[in-house]
Amino acid sequence: EILDRAKDAGIERIIVPAVDLESSKKIIELSEKYDMIYSALGVHTGDVSKNDLSVLEEIEKMLSHEKVVAVGETGLDYYWDTSNIDLQKEFFKKQIELASAYNLPVVIHTREADDDTRDILRNYSSTLSRKGVIHSFTSSLELAEFCLGEGFMLGFNGITTFNRAENVRQVVAATPLQQLVLETDAPYLTPVPYRGKANAPYFLPFIAEAVAVIKSLDVEELLQQVHANSMRLFFEAA
Repeated sequence: EILDRAKDAGIERIIVPAVDLESSKKIIELSEKYDMIYSALGVHTGDVSKNDLSVLEEIEKMLSHEKVVAVGETGLDYYWDTSNIDLQKEFFKKQIELASAYNLPVVIHTREADDDTRDILRNYSSTLSRKGVIHSFTSSLELAEFCLGEGFMLGFNGITTFNRAENVRQVVAATPLQQLVLETDAPYLTPVPYRGKANAPYFLPFIAEAVAVIKSLDVEELLQQVHANSMRLFFEAA
C-alpha cells in the first residue's frame, strides 16, 4: 500500500537506509522484491554502541549488490549519546573509507557535532569521488556552507514545514538548487499538515511545496531540479 501510494504521488524510486547489519540484510531483500526500492547500507551513529567494527566487514560484502546506491546512514550524533564519541568517529571514518573504495556516495547524519563532523570531512571528503548528502540537515549555516564547499548535497524533509524551524529554512534558502535534495526520513518528521502521524514517501509533495516557497520557485521547476540532483547523486557513477 505504501509503495502504491508513493507511485500515485509521483515517486519513482525509494532509497531505504540501514542502521545496522541486520537491517542492511533486510533492505537488500526488499530491494530484490520491489523494483522501486534501493539500498543504503551501514551502521547508524545511534547503533554503534551495539556493534563491533567487524560488522562493517559483513556489510562490505553486500556493497557490490546492484541495488546498493550509497553507504549509510553514518555520522555523528552528540544529542542522543556522548558516551561513545570515539566509537562514533571510528565507524564514521571506516564507512567513508568503504564509500570511497566502492565508488559510492555516503549518507551522513550529524546532530550537535558540527566541529567533529567538519574535521572528519575535511580530512576524508577528498577521497570520495561521489561525495554524498548531509541528510535531514538541521545544523548551522556555517557547517552547511562548509559541506556545500566540499561538494556535498544537503537533504531537507518535513522539518522545513515546522513552525519553529526557521534556522532550517535559512539553510534551505542559502543552499544552491543544484546541491539540494528532498527526503521524507520516514517514519518520523512528518510534514505539516500531517505532523504527528506516521511519515511515508507519499508525503514528499508537501515538503516540495514548502521548499519551493522558500526558494521562490514553481514547485514543478524545483522537482525537476531535485530529481536531476537525486539521480546524479545516487544513480550516476562518477
